[in-house]
Amino acid sequence: MGDALRVSIGQHSDRGRKPVNQDFHGATVPPEPLLGAKGVAVALADGIGSSDVSQIASEFAVMGFLDDYYCTSETWSVKKSAERVVAASNSWLHSRSRQGEHRYDRDKGYVCTLSALVVKSATAHLFHVGDSRIHRLQGGTLELLTRDHRVSVSENTSYLSRAVGFNPQVEIDYLALPVEPGDVFVLTTDGVHEHVTPGFVAQAISRDTDDLDAAARAIVAEALGRGSPDNLTVQIVRIDAVPLRQAGEIHQQLAQLPLPPLLEARAVIDGYRIVRELHGSSRSHIYLAVDTATESLVVLKTPSIDLGGDAAYLERFMLEEWVARRIDSAHVLKPQPRSRERRHLYVVTEYIEGQTLAQWMIDHPAPDLETVRGIVEQIARGLQAFHRLEMLHQDLRPQNVMIDRTDTVKIIDFGATHVAGVAEMSPGHAPAPILGTVQYTAPEYFLGEPGSERSDLFSLGVMTYQMLSGTLPYGTGVAQARSRLAQSRLRYRSVLDARRDTPQWIDRVLQKATQPNPQKRHETLSEFVHDLRQPGAAFLRDARPALIERHPVLFWKSLALLLAATCLALAFLRFGRG
Repeated sequence: MGDALRVSIGQHSDRGRKPVNQDFHGATVPPEPLLGAKGVAVALADGIGSSDVSQIASEFAVMGFLDDYYCTSETWSVKKSAERVVAASNSWLHSRSRQGEHRYDRDKGYVCTLSALVVKSATAHLFHVGDSRIHRLQGGTLELLTRDHRVSVSENTSYLSRAVGFNPQVEIDYLALPVEPGDVFVLTTDGVHEHVTPGFVAQAISRDTDDLDAAARAIVAEALGRGSPDNLTVQIVRIDAVPLRQAGEIHQQLAQLPLPPLLEARAVIDGYRIVRELHGSSRSHIYLAVDTATESLVVLKTPSIDLGGDAAYLERFMLEEWVARRIDSAHVLKPQPRSRERRHLYVVTEYIEGQTLAQWMIDHPAPDLETVRGIVEQIARGLQAFHRLEMLHQDLRPQNVMIDRTDTVKIIDFGATHVAGVAEMSPGHAPAPILGTVQYTAPEYFLGEPGSERSDLFSLGVMTYQMLSGTLPYGTGVAQARSRLAQSRLRYRSVLDARRDTPQWIDRVLQKATQPNPQKRHETLSEFVHDLRQPGAAFLRDARPALIERHPVLFWKSLALLLAATCLALAFLRFGRG
């Protein structure tokens, strides 16, 4: 184990007995901080022999992967980044084939196989399309990690069933594995693995452990000596060290900067003059301050001194600014640009002159539906900015939404935000603690399950319900339901109220958005927002709730009256005749 990821790479390619080498390979080991954020990438492609242009496809697929992967957002997971890059390469190659003379014969187009390996932190991510292969060498045993995408017609005849450029969309096999120092990954094209035994590969790597290029050349030479008629390519990746933890910007700040003291009015810290405290809690202190360089108002947030020894808390605190700097939305709080050296741990953001949604609801206990729609649509646009970067806010509540003097709505407080690209660097798979406020937290979090975009949707649905009713759809029941059985017993309370003029179909829209089961909610935020304005036929058809939902007391009174009348009728029939 070390402070950074370290690998050794050996590779070799040969055209063999063919006039042109249709294989292509490459590897990238970027410097820090890109190494910590994105990892090491290795890729290998094999063009199909029936095409005269597949070597172009191989080069494009590999170079596109290695170049474009590092251009994707560092907030994205490796899986999302790589799949987006491969999908883009596939679309371009397929369209190029469709424009050529062999547009109806994909075996002669811009087509290739692709196998890629990304090692980030202590995890190896494998991506595979076609019949090239990725193996892992552990304890002298070579283990095949991919499966060939070939269809056998007869004992001696088969054809490629999946490749980059074959179809408008590409299906990619994905596998994630933990790695340790000493693990070795071997990528090969079929010209190699069909003619070399696993034992020889393991022996060659063991013999030339200090020169992996020599080991790759030896494996290629062995395949040629055994009569391989195809192009031959081998890549060997050995894990020399994996990081103990992420060594990124946040952790560097935590290691170098002390916590600030409690601040009072007129105090100056790093060029910020404190005006007054806006909010204080056991977890943080928020101050209104003046940037003495520009005389502009800003908000300065400092961590709790009592939690100064809690590394996880401090990481989440500093993550707030890291997240804010990567989101560009009019409906998300903006960080203050850095203009001078920082000597303490704190976060500086824009100052929003306005009020929280919680205060707004107190001031507007019975808002009209159109006003609520406008607020919800702005919050949804802010959440979509998170979701595009593969982030989940996870603590959406009225106190974390601001409405300024122009009625612009902004999401604030990102201390609970889940960032896929950061989370996958953390070792272990223990469920994260519930960081959000329980009244607005999605039920799946209480089961220890990971969140999704539908989890943020649940929180937005609860807030919408609260704006229209002043209450919560399940009261405090969600936080108490810690099993699937308990959650299945939760009963949604109708938002309809005789004192409020709310359409009945709105109730069905909110019921769907706040379903305990995330699979029964709207699929996307945009679908929820659309349904709030233009409901589908199903909502209109089922708009009238059952009497037991609308007026449970009236239902049971009516039922009791009906039973009493039935009993009287039966008594009359039995005794009246006598």
